[in-house]
Amino acid sequence: MVPEHGHPSRIGWQLPPFFCPFGARLHTEAKEIERRALAWLDDFGIYADATERAWGLATHSTDFSCRIIPFGDAEHVLTFTLWNYWANAIDDWQDAGPATTSTADITDHGARLARALETPGCALLPPGPLTTALDDLITRTRDLLTPFQLRRFTEGARDWLIGAGWRTANAERGRMPNLNDYAGLGALANGTRFSLTWADAANGTRLPPDTLYSAPVQALTDAAGFIVSADNDLFSYNKDDDQEPWEQNLINVLAHECGCTPREAVAEAVALRDRVMTLFVRLRAQLAREADGPLRRYLDSLEHYIAGSIAWQDVAPRYASPRNRNRLPVEGASFGVVWSDTPSIPGTEPPPLPALAWWWRQLDR
Repeated sequence: MVPEHGHPSRIGWQLPPFFCPFGARLHTEAKEIERRALAWLDDFGIYADATERAWGLATHSTDFSCRIIPFGDAEHVLTFTLWNYWANAIDDWQDAGPATTSTADITDHGARLARALETPGCALLPPGPLTTALDDLITRTRDLLTPFQLRRFTEGARDWLIGAGWRTANAERGRMPNLNDYAGLGALANGTRFSLTWADAANGTRLPPDTLYSAPVQALTDAAGFIVSADNDLFSYNKDDDQEPWEQNLINVLAHECGCTPREAVAEAVALRDRVMTLFVRLRAQLAREADGPLRRYLDSLEHYIAGSIAWQDVAPRYASPRNRNRLPVEGASFGVVWSDTPSIPGTEPPPLPALAWWWRQLDR
């Protein structure tokens, strides 16, 4: 368990069991990938000092990347790892709060970043270590991805940037979104398609566009993104509970909507998350019945995305010993999560949320 430091947690440190009927794995070359990733970070001077470096490494981005993509080409996984370290550095800046980052700042930076991904050497971003590192990342990415994969990757990056802008706008207005809005838009900031593009590229999975963008496959992809987002809201809650206004996450949204405390809202959050996981398992089995090799690999990658995220966040110091309670990350800190093969509540019907209801319509009658 993680020790309590600083102000008391609103929800506690013992998280409920995580319903996940598939296990997590780790890429066999994870240690070498981490060695090369840390050398890259230091070469480009991503972190201003030793303290910032310690918190940057506390993201355990290598562990995340090598659990999301536990198989496949190591060069692809390495580049994905570098993107995650870099994106976490940007994410920390975006999450600094409305006192330092406005909606205008986030929108301007997001538009410039989106174009930089598509236009190498465009000089649209301010000079500095993060921009120099980005230029290297873009070169690496364009060397590794096919044109179609590159398009998917930039779409995933736009999801992340749009989601960050939406959250910042809400915070700037002092507005907590309602549950339907958050269910439909909150997961964008996770960049699910950003990650899955690298999984497909590393595994040599080339789904035809008409399969990848079919309604059932997109519903399953979005469901996976929602589950990972909900899990992150649980793991990261104590990391962000010093923010004013309160951080936008599934727990606070439910507490606001239901008129209850965050601790009371945890069970509701888990119930909704488990309802979506039940849908994911059913729809994944439906698609697998007639899936060819590439589609089966894609379905597997969605499982790795969900299970790998749980295993990574359980022991990442970024969450298990957060910065708002510790001067430096505490290696070895862990939530000690319990995995479960069954949901917290029974039932297979869709929740009363129009933003999610279409996922259930993809099931065979």
